[in-house]
Amino acid sequence: MCSPFLSCLSLFLLALSPVAAIWPAPQSLTKDSSVLYLHQNIQVTYNGASMSYIYGYVPSKLTGKEVVQAGVSRTLAGIFNSQFVPWKLHKPHSNWEPDPSQGQKWLKTLEIVQSGQDQPSTFKAGEVDESYNLTLSAEGDVKLNAVSSIGVLYGLETFSQLFYQHSTGIFWYTPYASVLIQDAPQFPHRGVMIDTARHFFPVSDILRTIDAMAWNKLNRLHVHVTDSQSWPLVLPSMPEVSEMGAYHPSQTYSPTDIDRIQRYGAERGVEVYLEIDMPGHIGAVALSHPELIVAYNEMPFWWWCSEPPCGAFKLNSPAVDAFLEKLFDDLLPRVAPYTAYFHTGGDELNKNDSMLDDAIRSNSSTVLQPLLQKFIDTQHVRIRKAGLTPITWEEIPLAWNVTLGKDTVVHSWLGSDSIKALTGKGFKVIDSNYNFWYLDCGRGQWLSWANGNAFTMGYPFNDWCSPTKSWRLVYSYDPTAGLAPEEAKLVLGGEVAVWSETIDPANLDTLIWPRASAAGEVLWSGRRDASGQNRSQLDATPRLNEFRERMVLKGVRSSPVQMTFCTQGKPEECEYAL
Repeated sequence: MCSPFLSCLSLFLLALSPVAAIWPAPQSLTKDSSVLYLHQNIQVTYNGASMSYIYGYVPSKLTGKEVVQAGVSRTLAGIFNSQFVPWKLHKPHSNWEPDPSQGQKWLKTLEIVQSGQDQPSTFKAGEVDESYNLTLSAEGDVKLNAVSSIGVLYGLETFSQLFYQHSTGIFWYTPYASVLIQDAPQFPHRGVMIDTARHFFPVSDILRTIDAMAWNKLNRLHVHVTDSQSWPLVLPSMPEVSEMGAYHPSQTYSPTDIDRIQRYGAERGVEVYLEIDMPGHIGAVALSHPELIVAYNEMPFWWWCSEPPCGAFKLNSPAVDAFLEKLFDDLLPRVAPYTAYFHTGGDELNKNDSMLDDAIRSNSSTVLQPLLQKFIDTQHVRIRKAGLTPITWEEIPLAWNVTLGKDTVVHSWLGSDSIKALTGKGFKVIDSNYNFWYLDCGRGQWLSWANGNAFTMGYPFNDWCSPTKSWRLVYSYDPTAGLAPEEAKLVLGGEVAVWSETIDPANLDTLIWPRASAAGEVLWSGRRDASGQNRSQLDATPRLNEFRERMVLKGVRSSPVQMTFCTQGKPEECEYAL
């Protein structure tokens, strides 16, 4: 047994050996220790034809060749422009760099072969083969094979993580040749959810988040675009909704913005899909259409909703149905080319709201459930008519016993018992277990508490889902733990959630990254390694340290994983093993 204060010798020696710091971990990796240098004029081919490296290339259309061309451009630019000299990852004063004065052996070719034909569904959560194989020979030949262009993009990302810049500033090298990687994801749905209603995020922040997701092989950006606090989504058919419901005219997303965000994601293998939460969490509509909403800004808010200003759709109103028909006729045809999903929310509907509805005047589940069933059925028919798959929060089937179509995906947030219940009923599930994957948690209340009894009751002002979900806690979670094999197959994957009550553009990056990276490895590589053992923090930490440095150098303000003392080849002082 190891000392409580010292790691086992085998772990110590492993940490001192060169680490092929690929994140997320590939399914299979073998490597050697030859040095190869990368030249900016490397010869690239795609399906046998020469493909030139054009800096800043943007696809003119969503085809495999165009997407791969842009991916090659981003990959090589990322290597040559990142200035990643990895001194932070080596012991001070040690000889960790190759000596270019001894001559350079150059990479000769990058041969990309895509064996399958992309379909429109490839770029919008279709049945996409995301696997790839990557070989880098000691002689300097690179071969990347994939079925789809998305698989090619993942292979290019892995290729980029093999390289460093020399401290002279004029060479780029890999110390790992030769390399053989076979890789594919464990889960098809690997996502991040951002909330643009509590705080607004400019398009540039969303695009940067998409970039970081692509580096992490995360493939779904779920935008919780509206809520009771604000409505930033511009609807050309009903401009008054955002004109009255947004915080400010500058805090809106135009149709052009939405198209740009979705297309930017599609070009990088990230599907962007929207959520309009309903029938609760919809109070901002009251500012333009008060006749549709009940319980808006009622106080005390906790009697009517989870957060002010409350507000829910009237469940027995033909006017609400007409409004939603017009909304979906406007929105769904615009988003459908880039997504297979639309999320209709459904969480935290408060029964008390309908006591204020003149057409209902009841908070009885017996009265409300049939109305909610009709409401959900109607909206999901509209979503399917647009060629999309509906997603709903778990309360709709579990708390309200609403019957859902077999195609409906259920988004769960209340924990492992819910996952077990949902998969036991045969539902396909996206997992955002708040105990592990809510990244806003553990940072204190957004409410202010008056002196006196209120102060005493609120002290020490923790939020409802404390503690903070550190990357290590995020990394520990297995979405399929405790499930039977047939139930585990129904877990499509998961999303880390970033609710924005106290998150805005100033701290967005630091709160998402690298914690979303940790979830990304769980969802790509699986919680268990090839030997069946849970992946260890001792393996993950040095790789995540390195990957964090790569993200920062490419413009994402990721929080540090450890102090520099730990990253500089001193793992034994920064590990705890028994």
